Amino acid sequence: MPHPAPSPNDGPGPWLVLALAIASGVTVANIYYAQPLIGPISQSFGLSLSAAGLIVTMLQLGYMLGLIFLAPLGDLIENKRLILITLGGVAVSLLMSVAAPNAALFIAASLLLGFTAVGTQMIVPVAANLSPDHKRGQIVGTVMSGLLFGILLARPLSTLIAGELGWRGMYLISAAAMAVVIVLMAVALPRRRPRQSLGYWQLIGSLGRLLLSTPVLQRRAAYQALLFADFSLFWTSSPLLLQAPPLSLGHIALSAFLLSGVAGAFIAPLAGRLADHGHSRALTGAAMAAVALSFVLMGLGGAGSLAAMVVAGIVLDAGTQANLVAGQRAIYALPAEFRSRLNALFLALLFFGGALGSALSGFAVSLGGATLVSAIGFSIALIALLLFATEFRRRSAK
Repeated sequence: MPHPAPSPNDGPGPWLVLALAIASGVTVANIYYAQPLIGPISQSFGLSLSAAGLIVTMLQLGYMLGLIFLAPLGDLIENKRLILITLGGVAVSLLMSVAAPNAALFIAASLLLGFTAVGTQMIVPVAANLSPDHKRGQIVGTVMSGLLFGILLARPLSTLIAGELGWRGMYLISAAAMAVVIVLMAVALPRRRPRQSLGYWQLIGSLGRLLLSTPVLQRRAAYQALLFADFSLFWTSSPLLLQAPPLSLGHIALSAFLLSGVAGAFIAPLAGRLADHGHSRALTGAAMAAVALSFVLMGLGGAGSLAAMVVAGIVLDAGTQANLVAGQRAIYALPAEFRSRLNALFLALLFFGGALGSALSGFAVSLGGATLVSAIGFSIALIALLLFATEFRRRSAK
């Protein structure tokens, strides 16, 4: 007996969701390959330890600028063509980084790499637009889990490959991977032409008005910016800490440590389902508490406990991802005609927080080691929890 055709209300099929998840993960990984490699990259260009964190900061600032000035084009230009052009820019930026003869040109290429890697945040709204309301959290959560796998696998993969081929070898392999992703998206991605009467500069000018007039966006962006500052602080500083005494890990052991954080990605589909069933508030509080706990564990790990550092990374990633899914579920519940811009604002503020966390990492490691890093991280998570507590005060006042 033939199987019935899938209902249009079922949303994108599993193969398309998988393709979107893979493309998101491979693309976003490019702004994280440098995170554990800031030591060898800075050495090759003669940068100090305290300035090393600025390499990741420039990638994240480029991503933030891309979210503001490039991602909103998803509300203006046919999405498939826009995504393919942007992904091509990622491949070009990687080749520019490989060829850079000095720190200034490498940093400029890094800024461009971050700017074009925003293509991954053009893919996520496509998944949301293709999804019915009752499955949107689950489908977006699945695509976001692919994105997080890309983030988490980027660090151990780059450490392992760069240990054998150097950091330039890692960037060349990534350029080849992007070529494969471009072909995948050319085949799998459906065309979507947005309905938008605004011009580009009117679209950009509308971002400020959307931010000021959307309380859900303001609150959710503030939560995730704080947690992502912690995320970047932890993952930029931990390779520097673990390669130094008392643990003195080599590149293979460091890759294994960085790989352990992948376990946190499995929370995304579950978090999406919880958000779909109205549990976003409880999910948010639990996520923030998990991030705070991870820095307590990091303080213990800094005294020489690798196991504590491993658990800290898993707990941190799970908490950050759960809050991200809850936040994007809230953003995607807002009017469809604004989704690309709302998502761009949400993530631009998120990466602004990440850039601050990365910038703090080198200074914190050089001035106070794991103790100072864990104190800063715990304080940031505490600020997020205090801000979250105001939701309940406002609710009881009503």
